[in-house]
Formats: sequence, structure tokens, C-alpha cells
Amino acid sequence: PNASSGMGVADRSKDAFMELQRKKVHRYVIFKIDEKKKEVVVDKTGGPAESYDEFAAALPENDCRYAVYDFDFVTPENCQKSKIFFIAWSPSISRIRAKMLYATSKDRFRRELDGIHYEIQATDPTEMDLEVLRDRAH
Repeated sequence: PNASSGMGVADRSKDAFMELQRKKVHRYVIFKIDEKKKEVVVDKTGGPAESYDEFAAALPENDCRYAVYDFDFVTPENCQKSKIFFIAWSPSISRIRAKMLYATSKDRFRRELDGIHYEIQATDPTEMDLEVLRDRAH
């Protein structure tokens, strides 16, 4: 692990991202920091048929997470496209320590995931509403 943040990334976390990106096995992957192991691990994955609402509901109300979401949409020219969003979920009611830990480890973790198109920082569900993704992707 890198000395500045001290946070490693579990191999499974990178694998899950690859499965989402290349094989489309997951609609989303939610990651959490395992403070004992000092690494980012997979918390939950959602299958391709899961909705955005199911994804949003899978994020804890009072704790931070990182997530990647594969957003499918149709362009005005009728092309089917997909963009990968990285979401840094840091609810305002989560512990200060958790917010700091997730904030300081974020860039390093994100760099490990190659192929992210957009990043969203959200402190409450409205900041990562489906409309927000739609606006960013178009």
C-alpha cells in the first residue's frame, strides 16, 4: 500500500470493476473501506437487471461508500451507449472519521479503476439522482 494514504485495494475490488466494465456482469458495485485490513473491499454488487433505485437503496444512509454504476442510455441519434460513473457517497450524517478516511483514499482508489467516465460526489440522495447522471452523460 501507498504510504501517503496507506489504503490498499483488494484484488476482488479490481476484478469486480472489470466484470462490470468488460463483461457487464454487474449493473453496479459498491465498495467499502475495511479499516482493519486497510483496504477497499467489495460491499455489494447488483445484477444487470437491477434498477437505479435498487442501487441507491443499497447505499447506507449513515455511512460512506464508493460505488461504480454502469449507466445505459440512448442518445438523441438513437444510439445505445453506456457510461461508467464513480460515485463517492458521503452522507452528511456519517461519522467525521469515515468522511475523512473516504475523502483521503478516494483518488488513489479511483486511479486503480481504469475506464471511469464521470465522477459524482454525493452527500444526500438528491445529488446522485438519476437525472444528475442523465445530465452528465449526455
